[in-house]
Amino acid sequence: MQPAATRVRDPLTGRSVWLAGMVRNARRKGADLVYDLWFEPTHGVADRQGIQAAIEQNLRGLGFAGKVYAMPAGSPPHPAAALRKETPGPAPGRGDPVKGMSGPGVQPHGGPIQKKPVAGVRHLVAVASGKGGVGKSTVATNLAVALHRLGHEVGLLDADVHGPSVPMMMDGGNRPLIDPATRRILPTVAHGVRCLSMGQLVDPEEAMIWRGPMVQGAVRQFLQDANWEGCDYLLVDLPPGTGDAQLTLLQAVDLAGAIIVTTPQPVALADAIRGITMFRKLGVPLLGVVENMAWYELPDGGRDYVFGRDGGRRTAESHGTELLAQIPLRSGIRESGDIGKPVAAGDGPEAEMFLALARRMVSKLPVEVEA
Repeated sequence: MQPAATRVRDPLTGRSVWLAGMVRNARRKGADLVYDLWFEPTHGVADRQGIQAAIEQNLRGLGFAGKVYAMPAGSPPHPAAALRKETPGPAPGRGDPVKGMSGPGVQPHGGPIQKKPVAGVRHLVAVASGKGGVGKSTVATNLAVALHRLGHEVGLLDADVHGPSVPMMMDGGNRPLIDPATRRILPTVAHGVRCLSMGQLVDPEEAMIWRGPMVQGAVRQFLQDANWEGCDYLLVDLPPGTGDAQLTLLQAVDLAGAIIVTTPQPVALADAIRGITMFRKLGVPLLGVVENMAWYELPDGGRDYVFGRDGGRRTAESHGTELLAQIPLRSGIRESGDIGKPVAAGDGPEAEMFLALARRMVSKLPVEVEA
């Protein structure tokens, strides 16, 4: 029952109906399923019908073949709620800063997306790339650990639902718990960083065959229904591209900034530029570019520019932003991610690279000391 209910939004609170406590006392009756569905007076008739239908649809999608009986409980609808009508908005796609932002795809299981602050977080930062395979998650995990080593409270949210890497790279694969008092998700802690990822909730070999609305719902739930209280920095490791997860994040919260990760090769830079354009059009401050796999260091001390030279630097300069770091191609960085021990947690030149990146980010987004 829980997997189906966590994918359905309560249009009044924006939380999943499971964490909102609306789904209770689920029990099997032979091959059938019966559960209590609790409502507030402000839930209109359309709200109630839509929630019930969405839960059943998700149960079918999870393979449940029996009959489903929802037993409405709580208060009857208030007359004003029962009679309310949706206010028509602009036609989908018209006036969007980025094409495709509006329309049915951005309203998963009830209600339009509304921006809400992430409680207790001082700076929310997106780590993004236009192209996959450029080491974005490697940068995000090591940056998070480096920020913690500088004395900050840090969270790391893995928004790549289809290909989560954070559990492996942080050795943080334990399943997060639910706080029984607040019904909020409690991220796990690895290397001093609070981590939350879809990879902690599903079998490692399970394919996440989800459509856009389900991806959006998961990202919103990780943002709004998890306990990030007290984080100086919450890093969001976005999937590559400019799709559902990115737009959900941009529409749901106010980002303090974004970091673009790329390799120097032209095919990666072309996609990185699209990411820069997306953030700029949506008014998100661009903190800078990280050029990963910038070169390979030869035994004689020379450098082999495997993917081209200074492509990230040129892109940053041409788009009026800063090159935050150039990270060389080193086997130690790759190996540390494979075993769940980010190099930033140790000592040596690799760790210092990410500590320098963290210091540069903090200089752009300082944390005010409370009196």
